Amino acid sequence: MKRINAVHSVIMSNEDSIFNYFGWPSVTILSDGTLVCVASGFRLGHVCPFGKSCISYSRDNGRTWTKPAPVIDTPLDDRDSGITCIGGNRVIITSFNNTAMAQRGYAGEDKETDSKFVKKRRAFIYAYLDLLDETKLQEKYYGSTYVISEDGGYTFGEVKRAPISNIHGPSVSPSGEVIYIGRAFEREPDRVECWKMKEDDSFEFVSAIENVSDEHGSLLSCEPCSVILPDGKILVHIRVQRGGKGVKKVFTTYQCQSTDGGKTFTKPYDLKNEGAPCHLLRHSSGVLIGTYGYRNPPFGQRVMLSRDDGNTWDMDYILRDDGETGDLGYPCTTELPDGRLLSVYYQAEPGNSHTVIMQSIWELPKE
Repeated sequence: MKRINAVHSVIMSNEDSIFNYFGWPSVTILSDGTLVCVASGFRLGHVCPFGKSCISYSRDNGRTWTKPAPVIDTPLDDRDSGITCIGGNRVIITSFNNTAMAQRGYAGEDKETDSKFVKKRRAFIYAYLDLLDETKLQEKYYGSTYVISEDGGYTFGEVKRAPISNIHGPSVSPSGEVIYIGRAFEREPDRVECWKMKEDDSFEFVSAIENVSDEHGSLLSCEPCSVILPDGKILVHIRVQRGGKGVKKVFTTYQCQSTDGGKTFTKPYDLKNEGAPCHLLRHSSGVLIGTYGYRNPPFGQRVMLSRDDGNTWDMDYILRDDGETGDLGYPCTTELPDGRLLSVYYQAEPGNSHTVIMQSIWELPKE
């Protein structure tokens, strides 16, 4: 068993409130050297109309963090916060949301086995959704959203909409192009697409990545992450999901790549790691690092490494395996100035049902 020694701690929580669920974080380093983490927080649960994208800062390499503050807060459920420095002092934060109808469906209907608290929470959600002008709000906000900072990541402009969504935000090429690879909204069937940011900060379509399928037909491909290598090659990892109602869900990572700036991509193939979604980072040593949640017992966070630009992967280094349930993961990793790694993810603390944002600080395993 390959286990990584790491120091773990909590960096985002809201313990003295029912709005105590946090999830789906991202982390990066701003141009002034400040660490910044974004996540969806102040939630009642996994799907919740009160969810908002929050931001925290650390000026001591992760030893302490500021309290989380909202940065994207639409009337819908803001989820999956990503952050990328896109040149100079410009920073983009991305998110996405579900329709009000989807949130009603997830909340469900009262059952005799439900506790009083669960019923009250459900009634609270329904009462809030009843106040919304759903059609008007969804015309303005539904889908993927983003905000941009012009001052290095401290203040942000108006909420805009993007045609696709991913977990951790766009990537930047060696020439400075902002490449956004994500799941398209309202496509039939769902698919992963590549877009580029234009000078006016909108996005233009470049290409689509071939859907994954098996003997039963097309599978769900979603939540991609990309890394752009020094030679310009774009490497993409895609969460592919098998199973559904009445069938055990299996999450795995598929990989594809582009050598022409995103105009074409190879056919995705299965890395067979039984974990997803994955975040990709290129370490200063040249090693590619993939961090991903592991939702089979023992639940936790894992790492895979490639020393040949993604041609082969050394799988299943255990960052931690003490998760309470499979409701965890979505890690994101950045490199600290001394070469150590800092990974953020969501997970419940022992004995708790709600999740918080945690971090692990660790060193790259030697060959």
